[in-house]
Amino acid sequence: MDAAANNDVTSGSDFFARAREKLSPTPPTNLYDEHLPLRGDHDGDQALRALSEIKPVRYAAVLVPVINRREPSVLLTLRTDNLSTHAGQVAFPGGRIDDTDATPAETAMREAEEEIALDRRFVSVVGFSDIYLSGTGFRIVPVVARVEPGFELKPNPAEVADVFEVPLQFLMGPENHQRHSREWRGMMRSYYAMPFGDRYIWGVTAGILRVLYERLYA
Repeated sequence: MDAAANNDVTSGSDFFARAREKLSPTPPTNLYDEHLPLRGDHDGDQALRALSEIKPVRYAAVLVPVINRREPSVLLTLRTDNLSTHAGQVAFPGGRIDDTDATPAETAMREAEEEIALDRRFVSVVGFSDIYLSGTGFRIVPVVARVEPGFELKPNPAEVADVFEVPLQFLMGPENHQRHSREWRGMMRSYYAMPFGDRYIWGVTAGILRVLYERLYA
Protein backbone atom coordinates (compact mmCIF):
# COMPACT_ATOMS: atom_id res chain seq x y z
CA MET A 1 0.00 0.00 0.00
CA ASP A 2 1.23 3.52 -0.79
CA ALA A 3 2.74 5.29 2.18
CA ALA A 4 0.38 8.22 1.70
CA ALA A 5 -2.70 6.04 1.67
CA ASN A 6 -2.77 5.79 5.49
CA ASN A 7 -1.93 9.44 5.96
CA ASP A 8 -4.39 12.25 6.64
CA VAL A 9 -2.86 15.56 5.60
CA THR A 10 -6.12 17.46 6.02
CA SER A 11 -4.99 18.71 9.45
CA GLY A 12 -1.56 19.74 8.22
CA SER A 13 0.17 18.57 11.40
CA ASP A 14 1.48 15.37 9.83
CA PHE A 15 2.66 17.21 6.71
CA PHE A 16 4.62 19.81 8.66
CA ALA A 17 6.07 17.15 10.96
CA ARG A 18 7.23 15.10 7.98
CA ALA A 19 8.64 18.19 6.29
CA ARG A 20 10.69 19.11 9.36
CA GLU A 21 11.95 15.54 9.63
CA LYS A 22 12.66 14.69 5.99
CA LEU A 23 13.57 17.98 4.31
CA SER A 24 16.85 19.78 4.76
CA PRO A 25 16.57 22.55 7.37
CA THR A 26 19.22 24.60 5.56
CA PRO A 27 19.66 25.69 1.92
CA PRO A 28 21.61 23.30 -0.34
CA THR A 29 25.35 23.89 -0.33
CA ASN A 30 25.85 22.07 -3.64
CA LEU A 31 23.58 24.21 -5.83
CA TYR A 32 26.53 25.22 -8.01
CA ASP A 33 28.05 21.73 -8.29
CA GLU A 34 28.04 20.99 -12.04
CA HIS A 35 28.18 17.23 -11.48
CA LEU A 36 25.31 17.05 -9.03
CA PRO A 37 22.62 14.55 -10.12
CA LEU A 38 19.33 16.42 -10.06
CA ARG A 39 15.63 15.68 -10.12
CA GLY A 40 13.72 17.53 -12.77
CA ASP A 41 11.71 17.75 -15.96
CA HIS A 42 14.10 15.23 -17.52
CA ASP A 43 13.06 12.39 -15.16
CA GLY A 44 11.90 9.60 -17.46
CA ASP A 45 12.36 11.81 -20.53
CA GLN A 46 15.70 11.14 -22.22
CA ALA A 47 15.19 13.68 -25.01
CA LEU A 48 14.57 16.45 -22.50
CA ARG A 49 17.53 15.27 -20.41
CA ALA A 50 19.84 15.70 -23.41
CA LEU A 51 18.42 19.15 -24.10
CA SER A 52 18.68 20.31 -20.47
CA GLU A 53 22.34 19.32 -20.33
CA ILE A 54 23.29 21.78 -23.10
CA LYS A 55 21.28 24.70 -21.73
CA PRO A 56 23.13 27.48 -19.85
CA VAL A 57 22.71 26.94 -16.12
CA ARG A 58 20.66 29.53 -14.25
CA TYR A 59 19.66 29.54 -10.59
CA ALA A 60 16.26 30.20 -9.04
CA ALA A 61 14.18 29.58 -5.94
CA VAL A 62 10.44 29.16 -5.50
CA LEU A 63 8.23 29.35 -2.44
CA VAL A 64 6.01 26.32 -1.84
CA PRO A 65 3.49 28.09 0.44
CA VAL A 66 1.38 25.65 2.48
CA ILE A 67 -1.37 27.61 4.22
CA ASN A 68 -2.04 26.38 7.73
CA ARG A 69 -5.81 26.20 7.50
CA ARG A 70 -8.08 23.61 9.11
CA GLU A 71 -7.79 21.86 5.73
CA PRO A 72 -4.40 23.09 4.50
CA SER A 73 -3.91 24.31 0.97
CA VAL A 74 -1.08 25.30 -1.36
CA LEU A 75 -0.99 28.82 -2.77
CA LEU A 76 -0.33 28.95 -6.52
CA THR A 77 -0.26 31.67 -9.17
CA LEU A 78 -1.33 31.86 -12.79
CA ARG A 79 1.29 33.69 -14.81
CA THR A 80 0.22 36.33 -17.31
CA ASP A 81 0.20 35.56 -21.02
CA ASN A 82 2.79 38.20 -21.91
CA LEU A 83 5.79 36.83 -20.00
CA SER A 84 8.86 35.61 -21.89
CA THR A 85 8.93 32.22 -20.14
CA HIS A 86 6.15 29.92 -18.90
CA ALA A 87 3.47 32.42 -19.94
CA GLY A 88 -0.05 31.47 -18.89
CA GLN A 89 1.14 28.59 -16.71
CA VAL A 90 0.44 27.72 -13.09
CA ALA A 91 3.50 28.42 -10.95
CA PHE A 92 4.84 28.90 -7.46
CA PRO A 93 5.93 32.42 -6.50
CA GLY A 94 9.63 32.64 -7.25
CA GLY A 95 12.37 33.69 -9.63
CA ARG A 96 16.07 34.06 -10.25
CA ILE A 97 18.50 34.17 -7.36
CA ASP A 98 20.04 37.64 -7.20
CA ASP A 99 23.54 38.33 -5.95
CA THR A 100 21.99 40.44 -3.19
CA ASP A 101 19.89 37.53 -1.87
CA ALA A 102 21.53 36.01 1.20
CA THR A 103 19.84 32.62 0.74
CA PRO A 104 17.38 30.88 -1.62
CA ALA A 105 14.73 31.44 1.07
CA GLU A 106 15.35 35.17 0.77
CA THR A 107 14.87 34.90 -3.00
CA ALA A 108 11.63 32.98 -2.63
CA MET A 109 10.12 35.35 -0.05
CA ARG A 110 11.28 38.45 -1.94
CA GLU A 111 9.69 37.17 -5.14
CA ALA A 112 6.48 36.29 -3.30
CA GLU A 113 6.32 39.86 -2.00
CA GLU A 114 6.97 41.28 -5.48
CA GLU A 115 4.54 38.98 -7.31
CA ILE A 116 1.58 38.73 -4.94
CA ALA A 117 2.44 40.99 -1.95
CA LEU A 118 2.62 38.04 0.46
CA ASP A 119 3.88 39.58 3.70
CA ARG A 120 6.79 37.51 5.02
CA ARG A 121 5.58 38.03 8.59
CA PHE A 122 3.05 35.28 7.86
CA VAL A 123 5.69 32.94 6.38
CA SER A 124 8.03 30.54 8.17
CA VAL A 125 10.40 28.23 6.30
CA VAL A 126 9.92 24.54 7.10
CA GLY A 127 12.62 23.04 4.88
CA PHE A 128 14.23 22.79 1.47
CA SER A 129 13.22 20.13 -1.06
CA ASP A 130 15.45 18.61 -3.75
CA ILE A 131 17.05 20.95 -6.29
CA TYR A 132 14.93 20.72 -9.44
CA LEU A 133 16.33 21.10 -12.97
CA SER A 134 13.92 22.59 -15.50
CA GLY A 135 14.00 21.92 -19.21
CA THR A 136 14.96 25.57 -19.72
CA GLY A 137 18.16 25.12 -17.71
CA PHE A 138 17.12 26.51 -14.32
CA ARG A 139 18.33 24.89 -11.12
CA ILE A 140 15.43 25.60 -8.78
CA VAL A 141 15.50 25.42 -4.98
CA PRO A 142 11.98 24.69 -3.62
CA VAL A 143 11.52 26.45 -0.27
CA VAL A 144 8.69 24.76 1.61
CA ALA A 145 7.00 27.19 3.98
CA ARG A 146 4.17 27.31 6.47
CA VAL A 147 1.91 30.30 5.89
CA GLU A 148 -0.44 31.46 8.63
CA PRO A 149 -3.88 32.76 7.57
CA GLY A 150 -4.66 36.45 7.82
CA PHE A 151 -2.53 37.70 4.94
CA GLU A 152 -3.84 39.90 2.14
CA LEU A 153 -2.66 39.44 -1.44
CA LYS A 154 -2.29 41.92 -4.29
CA PRO A 155 -1.11 40.26 -7.53
CA ASN A 156 1.34 42.23 -9.65
CA PRO A 157 -0.59 42.56 -12.94
CA ALA A 158 2.64 42.56 -14.94
CA GLU A 159 3.42 39.02 -13.79
CA VAL A 160 0.40 37.36 -12.19
CA ALA A 161 -3.05 36.95 -13.72
CA ASP A 162 -4.57 35.14 -10.73
CA VAL A 163 -3.80 33.60 -7.33
CA PHE A 164 -5.63 30.54 -6.05
CA GLU A 165 -5.41 27.69 -3.54
CA VAL A 166 -5.46 23.92 -4.08
CA PRO A 167 -6.08 21.49 -1.20
CA LEU A 168 -2.87 19.92 0.07
CA GLN A 169 -4.73 16.61 0.31
CA PHE A 170 -5.29 16.67 -3.47
CA LEU A 171 -1.70 17.59 -4.36
CA MET A 172 -0.18 14.95 -2.07
CA GLY A 173 -2.52 12.24 -3.39
CA PRO A 174 -0.57 10.03 -5.85
CA GLU A 175 -3.82 9.11 -7.60
CA ASN A 176 -3.89 12.72 -8.84
CA HIS A 177 -0.36 12.59 -10.30
CA GLN A 178 -0.86 11.94 -14.00
CA ARG A 179 1.76 11.43 -16.72
CA HIS A 180 0.96 13.46 -19.83
CA SER A 181 2.88 14.04 -23.04
CA ARG A 182 2.86 16.58 -25.83
CA GLU A 183 5.02 17.70 -28.73
CA TRP A 184 7.46 20.45 -27.80
CA ARG A 185 10.04 21.90 -30.18
CA GLY A 186 9.72 18.98 -32.52
CA MET A 187 9.95 16.22 -29.92
CA MET A 188 7.54 14.42 -27.63
CA ARG A 189 8.07 15.23 -23.98
CA SER A 190 6.59 13.53 -20.93
CA TYR A 191 5.75 15.33 -17.70
CA TYR A 192 3.63 15.23 -14.56
CA ALA A 193 0.25 16.95 -14.52
CA MET A 194 -2.27 17.45 -11.71
CA PRO A 195 -5.44 18.88 -13.29
CA PHE A 196 -7.64 20.51 -10.65
CA GLY A 197 -10.97 21.80 -11.96
CA ASP A 198 -10.13 24.31 -14.69
CA ARG A 199 -6.55 24.67 -13.42
CA TYR A 200 -3.95 22.70 -15.36
CA ILE A 201 -1.00 22.20 -12.99
CA TRP A 202 1.87 20.68 -14.96
CA GLY A 203 5.55 20.85 -15.84
CA VAL A 204 7.93 22.28 -13.26
CA THR A 205 5.19 23.03 -10.71
CA ALA A 206 3.73 19.53 -10.85
CA GLY A 207 7.22 18.03 -10.93
CA ILE A 208 8.27 19.85 -7.76
CA LEU A 209 5.08 18.70 -6.03
CA ARG A 210 5.70 15.12 -7.14
CA VAL A 211 9.26 15.18 -5.77
CA LEU A 212 7.94 16.64 -2.50
CA TYR A 213 5.40 13.82 -2.26
CA GLU A 214 8.13 11.23 -2.89
CA ARG A 215 10.37 12.83 -0.29
CA LEU A 216 7.70 12.95 2.43
CA TYR A 217 5.45 9.96 1.78
CA ALA A 218 6.70 7.42 -0.78
